Amino acid sequence: MKKNCLFILLLNFSLISFAQKNLDGINQKEVLRIENFLASDELKGRKTGTKEIDKAADFISNEFKNYGLKNLIGLQSFKQTFSIVNSKQISSNTMLDSVLISSSETIAISIDSIININETSNYKKKYIKKDETLFFSATDIIKKNENQIVFVDKSFSNDFYKLKRFKRDGTKTTHNIIFVLANDAIKYNIEIKNKITETKYTNVVGVLPGKSKKEEMVIFSGHYDHLGTTKPNATGDSIYNGANDDAAGTTAVMMLANYFAAQKNNERTLIFVAFTAEEIGGFGSSYFSKNIDADKIVAMFNLEMIGTESKWGKNSAYITGFEKSDFGKILQNNLKGTAFRFEPDPYPKENLFYRSDNATLAALGVPAHTISTSKMDSEENYHQLSDDVSTLDIVNMTEVIKAIALSSKSIVSGKDTPTRVVKQ
Repeated sequence: MKKNCLFILLLNFSLISFAQKNLDGINQKEVLRIENFLASDELKGRKTGTKEIDKAADFISNEFKNYGLKNLIGLQSFKQTFSIVNSKQISSNTMLDSVLISSSETIAISIDSIININETSNYKKKYIKKDETLFFSATDIIKKNENQIVFVDKSFSNDFYKLKRFKRDGTKTTHNIIFVLANDAIKYNIEIKNKITETKYTNVVGVLPGKSKKEEMVIFSGHYDHLGTTKPNATGDSIYNGANDDAAGTTAVMMLANYFAAQKNNERTLIFVAFTAEEIGGFGSSYFSKNIDADKIVAMFNLEMIGTESKWGKNSAYITGFEKSDFGKILQNNLKGTAFRFEPDPYPKENLFYRSDNATLAALGVPAHTISTSKMDSEENYHQLSDDVSTLDIVNMTEVIKAIALSSKSIVSGKDTPTRVVKQ
């Protein structure tokens, strides 16, 4: 019996050593090289709409080219460029039953520079009542392709301003939706002036075509934008380098692209994406999701803030939405016999599953999960000027990337297919 146990131990050790040997391409030197550039002062915080984030896009594109990746069908390069129309409300004059209300109590979702309506206009009248959920109701209303005036119950006065987020969802609306913080009005006259701007953004996408199951896709993603710059602090620092958020995730995507390209044994097609504009509304992942067939995506590994130790220490990370599919269990099973562990998200109150770039594809039913090590209750460098490379644990980060490569293999090979997430 002892001999059998010893044999099993030696076999497990041999298998683990073999796996680690095959993962030698994922190394600390290369992780640090990529991190040092993406989080450098030269890129000034990779803010969307700047020439510095364009430099980051060029860098990622060149790396994808060196790895031998292909362009996504329909693109002529690794860059997926798109435009977002933004409207900024300059002024509003709203009269409800001859009473003038505050401009802060009117929010228009529109790309028209001037809106003039009254009770005789061709606008459908809708209500969000106090017993409803504000954002769910507002989302359902916006999805309807019609001009609408929406009276929002005054019980939502503390959260009403948050409806402005819908002005930044990246959608070119063809109809006007006007939210008014009031229970109702028989007569109304509303005049709104907007400043309309159009901004170009760029995702960076590389493809490693599959072999026997090339129509089935697995996505590895992270966002490469960050917050840019601010006024200098006491030490003279003014750059949000975003080393962990999310140069770390982008670095992992690039390392995995290089690793799988060298392996040349993926049965499913692998897509590697560096998303833009996550920090200002998730525009990049939203656009990507609308321009790909979600039914053909079998899994999404979204990598967000993996540069520090998790709450369990080294060699560990968590998976958001763990209970929503068997994605996490598959990864755990593939890591049996190793020192690494994946755990369910320990911060359920933060609603992390729907707060990152996995969210739009998850809403379409894709088993799209985010892998992270970020301690959301105590990550002192999160969105701070101090989030630079010196705060990262490069050794542990490299092990996290290796664990992702190893745990994803049965999905990449076509052996395992995670269950779908319930569509939203």
